Amino acid sequence: MVANVNELLAEGIAALNAAADSQELENTKARYVGKEGAITALLKQLGSLPPEEKKTFGATVNQAKQAFEGALNARREALAAEKLAKQLAAEALDITLPGRGHRGGGLHPVTLVQQRIESLFRSIGFAVADGPEIENDFHNFEALNIPKNHPARAMQDTFYVESDGEPLVLRTHTSPIQVRYMLNNEPPIKIVAPGRVFRVDSDATHSPMFHQMEGLWVEEGVSFADLKSVIVDFLRRFFERDDLQVRFRPSFFPFTEPSAEIDVLGARGWLEVGGCGMVHPNVLRNVNIDPEKYTGFAFGIGLDRFAMLYYGVNDLRLFFENDQSFLQQFR
Repeated sequence: MVANVNELLAEGIAALNAAADSQELENTKARYVGKEGAITALLKQLGSLPPEEKKTFGATVNQAKQAFEGALNARREALAAEKLAKQLAAEALDITLPGRGHRGGGLHPVTLVQQRIESLFRSIGFAVADGPEIENDFHNFEALNIPKNHPARAMQDTFYVESDGEPLVLRTHTSPIQVRYMLNNEPPIKIVAPGRVFRVDSDATHSPMFHQMEGLWVEEGVSFADLKSVIVDFLRRFFERDDLQVRFRPSFFPFTEPSAEIDVLGARGWLEVGGCGMVHPNVLRNVNIDPEKYTGFAFGIGLDRFAMLYYGVNDLRLFFENDQSFLQQFR
């Protein structure tokens, strides 16, 4: 009887190893150890055996069943490994190919324009100055001849910052950089002051955060003729047009006297591109510079506006929406 069990086991294991797929394997399992399987049927014979044979024969059948199930699990793993190997072979990747990678980034168009303008002014002896974006009232307003009751404050919609001490604001222009520089440096002073500024304004040509660049030249004998010469030369070099027409239109700024708007003639007529004027004597006194000895001029331009003109962009908001399809054009 034991011989018959061993022969049945050998037959079952051979059938398992011959199974070509999981379905055939499960059918073989049912044929041998299923409810009506051949090995299972041997266990049903135990009740008809004499007591002295029952124990030995039962142990032999159980060992055969365990050996069959061990071979079954091994064959399952082998079939799964074969299937995986075929799948990997069919989906193989050539890892020696170069990766697609990511294209390199680039500077923002406003940054490119700022660097271009800085370079132009550096070429005629101007330095580049910087300062804080959160300012106190003195540097942002009072030192610039804009006291608390001055109507010019109504021209600038200001973001105020909560503070336990003196009132603080998000700077409304980069003029405070000029104030700080004059307080810490003796004339002659020739600087441009670029940076972010903030005003409560938002539409196609205005943003609550935008970029300005202001310029300042303080020295003995500086005149409005010097101002016109510097501005005209800068505009013609920036727009790369020697025949560019520039005009200075009388205006008002509390920190300059006389003051003027700067216009250039384009395809659609005159376009305002900035403001300028001779530094007001009160401003010089506020920063401890003698207005009887020194004169100076100042000007201010919008870097975002210049970027729009330079690149032909008609909506300021495009610069700050972070649309990669738009920004990639300037890389």
